[in-house]
Amino acid sequence: MIQIISLVGSLAILAAFIANQARRLTSTGVSYLVLNTFGSAILAVIAIVEHQWGFLLLEGTWAFVSLWSLLRLLLASSQSASQ
Repeated sequence: MIQIISLVGSLAILAAFIANQARRLTSTGVSYLVLNTFGSAILAVIAIVEHQWGFLLLEGTWAFVSLWSLLRLLLASSQSASQ
């Protein structure tokens, strides 16, 4: 089961990457950031469960940066919409 979950996380990250390279998504768009946050968070949790500390460093950082960027984008768009 953990393999299937890790495949879902990996596919989310890869989908964002491929769509960005194909110029279908921008790296600052909501869809790109949601896919990256979702995928890397799944893989970070799996890294914790499996005690894979190097992998946790990579995926935890990836999830944190993606979530941070997503929240900044959403806050900026909500502030500009209210003005």
